[in-house]
Amino acid sequence: MTKEKKLQLSFALIMSMFMALCMSGILTALNTGLSDGFFLRWTRAFLVAWACAFPLVMVFAPLTRKIVGRLFP
Repeated sequence: MTKEKKLQLSFALIMSMFMALCMSGILTALNTGLSDGFFLRWTRAFLVAWACAFPLVMVFAPLTRKIVGRLFP
């Protein structure tokens, strides 16, 4: 695997983790409150969100780079 591919994979993994962590935590708190069992619900929501977010970042990051490159040449 090339260094560029490793960087892209690492970026997607870390970015998707942070996004899934923040969004699942916020949405879990809004939908169910900070009551008993919050952290278990958040963990479950995070795992599902991360499983979705990682492939989405892998697909949309290159497209986003192209769009930004055209907007700001």
